[in-house]
Amino acid sequence: MTARGADAAAPALEPNPFREGSVTLDTPEPCSIVVFGGTGDLTRRKLIPALLRLAALKCLHPRSAILGVARREMTDDAFREELRSAMLDHAGEAPGSHVAEWERFADRIHYLSGSFDDPALYDALRAKLEGIERQRGLPGTRLYYLAVPPASFGPILRQLGGPGLVRRHGEGPWTRVVIEKPFGHDLESARELNRLVLSVFDERQVFRIDHYLGKESVQNILVLRLANGIFEPLWSNRHVDHVQITVAESLGVEGRAAYYERAGVSRDILQNHLMQLLALTAMEPPARFDAESIRDEKVKALRALAPLSPEDASARTVRAQYESGAIAGSPVPAYREEPGVDRASETETYLALRLDLENWRWAGVPFYLRSGKRLPKRATEIDLVFRHPPYALFRSAGIQGIEPNVLRLRIQPDEGCSFTFGSKSPGQALHIDPVRMDFYYLTSFGADPPEAYERLLLDVNRGDATLFARRDEVELAWEVVDSIAKGWETRGEPPLARYPAGRWGPREADALIQRDGRKWLRL
Repeated sequence: MTARGADAAAPALEPNPFREGSVTLDTPEPCSIVVFGGTGDLTRRKLIPALLRLAALKCLHPRSAILGVARREMTDDAFREELRSAMLDHAGEAPGSHVAEWERFADRIHYLSGSFDDPALYDALRAKLEGIERQRGLPGTRLYYLAVPPASFGPILRQLGGPGLVRRHGEGPWTRVVIEKPFGHDLESARELNRLVLSVFDERQVFRIDHYLGKESVQNILVLRLANGIFEPLWSNRHVDHVQITVAESLGVEGRAAYYERAGVSRDILQNHLMQLLALTAMEPPARFDAESIRDEKVKALRALAPLSPEDASARTVRAQYESGAIAGSPVPAYREEPGVDRASETETYLALRLDLENWRWAGVPFYLRSGKRLPKRATEIDLVFRHPPYALFRSAGIQGIEPNVLRLRIQPDEGCSFTFGSKSPGQALHIDPVRMDFYYLTSFGADPPEAYERLLLDVNRGDATLFARRDEVELAWEVVDSIAKGWETRGEPPLARYPAGRWGPREADALIQRDGRKWLRL
């Protein structure tokens, strides 16, 4: 730990991943960052480490302040110490963790306690913010981050609508709000939450966050496709046979049973992560590289999704739940044996489905989506599987069943991409085997990409909403989830399939794609 004060030696900083001179990087503005849920896990494990790293990289203005708000009573110093301990537990003293920056960073952290539905808290918040802004010479720009359970969104937003806490867009120093997922639990609740948010904030002030969109490899989808002349001509039904999007988790519910029992994988993953990845993959090239142009095209892609009738919802989806098994050689319990889970639970922990887009680019190209818990490993990929050549030239030489070309976009854990193609294997006989060209961020650029929350928090400070969901995006994604749920209800919920923990899902998911003459790729 370094000593507090001007004489303290500054640690050597890593190369700044947000490169100076970038056409997209503006100077960060000073602001007050108010985190509702300041003592929560998200704040301790993600938000504070991200803000600390941004400060170390000079991407957080030195006058910016952080105010944690939560129910538990404690002093500013006690709050700082709790955050420091949590950061050490999470990051340790590993190189690049910037633990040595903590003493200077801690000076800007403050704390306020109170109940989120108590008007007195917001009177105290207004006074505390005004005092911090006077002390640090801040212009009154404010960023509210709702790192709280969804049940607290309404009380906080209604109270923020009171005097002196929010300025509408264009009425002076900016005010912005970041809202974590899940944004609603169905279409109607999402619409109601949108109405509430927009009664207090203008849409341009609202940042609905999905941390997947902050990952470098997700942002690289557009760069790979649109900055390289080789790929865009291939990105359509003329060359792509089908698309697979997978969000696999090796973990179970990990203490989130109360939430997961209500949500299941369809509300936890399909509505946000999977639908966002589908929209980015399927969207048309935007007219300009700006937030609204990109989000316009994502919305058009979601609007092109073919409606799911009750019959489609039954025939094109597979829902399943994990049983006991093993992950990396260690035994794990069944979902129904997890703490807090109903022993007769019918909640799905795995979902596979087929979606189709009715537009010129993607007509006839099925999108197969799957996500599940307790799968063999943590992995998220978008895979474009290309059509076979029009003529089986090598059949006369005895070559059968050539593997298709595949462009893999790896979102996690090893961010990068790869391209698989056929090549003659060495030897006198003619054998064609798949080979792979790989790109990894770590090996190509010498460092891991920045954490998603670093990029997203920086973008909120800059007012860049490119990587955040707009109101219509959220509601269109919920329409898909609702149509599936209503289809299940109308025709009777499909039988809940079973799969052992540590397997890639149930046999029924294999059958879903195999009846179209295709198969899931191995991750």
